[in-house]
Amino acid sequence: MIPAAVLTLFVGVGIGSAGAGEEEASSEAKPQPTVTVTESAAAAKPAKDDAKPAPTVTVTKTVKPKAEEKPAEKEEAASGEVVFKAWGSGPAGVDINYGSDSDSRSGKGLPFEKTLKLDDEAMYYHVSAQLMGSGDINCSVTVGGETKKGHAEGDYNICTAQVNSGLLGGWD
Repeated sequence: MIPAAVLTLFVGVGIGSAGAGEEEASSEAKPQPTVTVTESAAAAKPAKDDAKPAPTVTVTKTVKPKAEEKPAEKEEAASGEVVFKAWGSGPAGVDINYGSDSDSRSGKGLPFEKTLKLDDEAMYYHVSAQLMGSGDINCSVTVGGETKKGHAEGDYNICTAQVNSGLLGGWD
């Protein structure tokens, strides 16, 4: 009876350790957002009128959504202007707030671009874009040739960028 108990113990330990390795590997994997697209192939026409119709073939492919790449361009605000931008992918929407320490405004939708008149007495200019679900977005604010950028990816995350007034003039 003792040999049977020892054998059962070793078999149980072997089964338990074999399954434990699989659980650890899967727990480290991070879920990635995916989009599933289903396409149906056209059905073939039967050779005879009394023939049964051919079965429909369905092909499913899964693709990972990507943030839209902004074309490479030199970001500059005209003298006396501040430019606020947000771009990327936000399928459920994006709430955008922008302005200065004394002027707050809001906007929606991507791509987003607004221009305000520069107030030399402003302490800073900022843009904040919050995902209303999943997505991948970028944002920027440009003042006097100085551009600051931000990035956000994932559910309800926030992209922020801010340019501050320098102590001795200018923007940084």
